[in-house]
Amino acid sequence: MEAKNGAVIRKHMGFGHIGSEQAEKINGFYDEHFNPYLNYHRPCGVPELKVDRRGKMRRIYKWYATPWEILRSLPGLAGFLKGNITVEQLDRLSEAQDDTQAATAMQEAKRKLFAGIWGRKIA
Repeated sequence: MEAKNGAVIRKHMGFGHIGSEQAEKINGFYDEHFNPYLNYHRPCGVPELKVDRRGKMRRIYKWYATPWEILRSLPGLAGFLKGNITVEQLDRLSEAQDDTQAATAMQEAKRKLFAGIWGRKIA
């Protein structure tokens, strides 16, 4: 989108003012779409610290995994979960969609959220 002076207005979280009346919609987007996408479908690099020959610490990234896969690999995981949440429930959440489906659903939800906030029509 372009402003009157030709500057580009970015429609992302963190850019521009969003009224407090939109807070519930934004929190719902994070709870329902964004956080599950990040936790179950978006891999991140897991650093391995190595000391090089000059004694400097280096991070080597050999393993890429989602936060859920990293958490799942910890011994005694069930002991760290809240009493009403099980590993099986979290596994079902992670398997409900594949990575592409989750990314597509999150992007579509974000598009609808921003269209509602800035009053644009959506197709």
